[in-house]
This record gives sequence, structure tokens and C-alpha cells, in this order.
Amino acid sequence: MSIAIYDELTASRTRFLRVDELCRLASEAGALPSAAELAAEARLPLREKKGLERQQGEFLAAILADPVAGAHVCHAMLLPHPDSKAKFSEYEKTGEIDLGGAHLKRQGKAAVLTMKNPAYLNAEDEATLPGMELAVDLALLDPAAEVCVLRGAPVEHPKYKDKRLFGAGINLTHLYHGKIRYLWYLLRDLGFVNKFYRGLAKPDASPEVDSTEKLWIAAVEGFAIGGHCQILLTMDYTLAAEDAYLTLPARKEGIVPGAANLRLPRFVGDRIARQAILAERRIDCASPEGRMICDEVVKPEKMDSRIEEVVQNLTGSGVVSAAGNRRAFRAGEEPLDAFRRYMAVYAREQAHCHLSPALVPQPQPLRPPRAAHLRHHDPRRDQPEARGAGAGA
Repeated sequence: MSIAIYDELTASRTRFLRVDELCRLASEAGALPSAAELAAEARLPLREKKGLERQQGEFLAAILADPVAGAHVCHAMLLPHPDSKAKFSEYEKTGEIDLGGAHLKRQGKAAVLTMKNPAYLNAEDEATLPGMELAVDLALLDPAAEVCVLRGAPVEHPKYKDKRLFGAGINLTHLYHGKIRYLWYLLRDLGFVNKFYRGLAKPDASPEVDSTEKLWIAAVEGFAIGGHCQILLTMDYTLAAEDAYLTLPARKEGIVPGAANLRLPRFVGDRIARQAILAERRIDCASPEGRMICDEVVKPEKMDSRIEEVVQNLTGSGVVSAAGNRRAFRAGEEPLDAFRRYMAVYAREQAHCHLSPALVPQPQPLRPPRAAHLRHHDPRRDQPEARGAGAGA
């Protein structure tokens, strides 16, 4: 049934539809909850939602599970966002643009993308999602930029005042207050996160055959928690401050950590990946395990200068072969069809996790972390709003 609807809405796959537009049209056709029903649901805290979005999850999971339709929707999500062309005209004038949740600036041969949500430790939410995808598109489309750099902006929280942080993952305050919709996960992981890894697709060629892509350099300062740790698994070169750390507390949060279950074992092996995802294992960037994910560990005060050196090293001999080598790596480690199959499982399981009553426990008082070798203090607990919403559970 889902495939028949998909073929009808896409005119037998001659028309590309992003997942939000696809669900909107399926809703208008009566196959999914109506816009009015979803709007009413969106006003409720997460614990009070009726779970209407599970139908979207089942619908998308069925499409992604089909080799032909699933590949087509993955292709659609890798195309430049419909707003990218207009935003690129604005960016091209000065080589700089602020997109809300992201800031992009051309610096020499690099396009530097800075992730921004300073009031929430640079966490990701509905407000950051559109700007991030547009910024990734513009960085890849910029003909004057040979490589791309990704880092976090300085934040406002008193404990980290004016310190750059790579990012705190999903915004738990917004999640538990029902301000993050289910489709956010699919738009994120089929969209800009997959564009980091696969580049921008073209409408007339398979993404595995032709794409617009560049090398990505990540600069990890402070911490990369949850979704920000997931992002590192798509990068070509990762610099990390020697005091930075990584965590993937998705099991504790009650959700599936994007494509980390697919990608993290390639870096650190199955056992450590399971410990990180299922048992809250913290990975210090300077540790042996951290160096399996991070290419280089530097003193925090040396980060700016080292970024410049890495950009120079990667562009000094030209980057003509970068796209070809990236495609060759992907052919062996994660073909698009493997990603499609994973995302079919993810679409279904994330819908059930996101809307599970167990996701939002009753708020509990903070307790000191236990079993330090496996558990860690989550800095997001430092936000009073997050504690009140249950983030400290």
C-alpha cells in the first residue's frame, strides 16, 4: 500500500519529494493523519501525545524497505534543499551568511560552518535544522571553497561562558516538551548528515555515480554528545582538543542514535560501540578509543592554528581526487543500499522510541554519576529547564 501511494505521489518516481512533503501529500490523500490532527498533537508535551506520528514511521519504513522506492527517496533527500539556490545568491555576495542555527563563512580555501544554539550548548532542535541543511548545501556548492570545516560556536551557559563547544546532541528540553516532531529525525539523517557523508546528489544521476562533494574537517572542542558524535562518523578528518570527549547516551534518552549503530562499529569495533550506545560509555578524545575516531588531538589553545594547517595540507596538492576517493571508500564500507536498509529499520524503531511513554520519565533529583568507567555526567543536566523536563533522569 505504501509503495503504491509513493509511486502515485511521485508519478512513478519521476518526481522527487522530500520526506516532509511526501508525508504532507500522503496526509492530503487520506493515508496519514491530517494536518489539523498533527497540529493539535504538536501542541502537547511529549508524554501527552497520542502517537499519531507512528503512522508516518510505518509509512516511511515501508518505502525505505523497498529497494527501488527507498533508493529514490534517499536520492531526493540528497538533492540541494529547494531554498538553497536563493540563499546561495545571498551568500555569494559577501562569502558569509547567518542561517539561524548555522553560520557559514568562506575563509581562504575553506568554507567554515559553525553550528549555533548558544542558549542550549549548541544542541540540535527544530530551530537549528533548516539552517544546518542550507549551510551544508552552500558549503558544498561554493566553487571558491575547496574543503569544509565544521565546528561549534561559543555558548552562553555560565559554566561554559564564551567557550566553543562542538555540541550537546538533541535539545532535551525541547524534546520532552514535545517541540521536536518525529520527522525531524528523518529530515536530519537522510538530509544534512547524509550530505556530509555523500555530498549533494544531482537529479539525473545516482548519488553513487555522481555527486558534488568535498572533504570535511571537524574541530571538536569541549564535547560531542549524541547527534554531534554521530556527525563525526561522517567526517574525513577530525581534530579534537585534548580535553574533549564523546558520548552517545541515546539508550538513556530512549531513542536510536541516528546512523551511529551502522557507522560506529567501523571505527571502534562492536564491543565498544555497544558500550557507548547501550551503557553510556564516555570516550575521551585523547584515549586510545578516542583516537580511533579522532585523527589528531591538539592542545585547546592550538585549535585555530591547527585548523589552518590542516586546511593548507589538504588543499596544497589539490583536491581533484577527493570525490573519487570518497566514493571508493563508501563502495566498500557503506553503499547507499546498505544505508537505505538501515534507515528502513531506523524509521520504524525511532517512531516507536520517540513516542514511547518510557521516553519521558518523571523528573528526578540529580544524583552523582556512578560507575565512572561507563557512566558520565551529562552537561545538559546543568540546564534548569532540562532538569525540570526530565533530562536528568
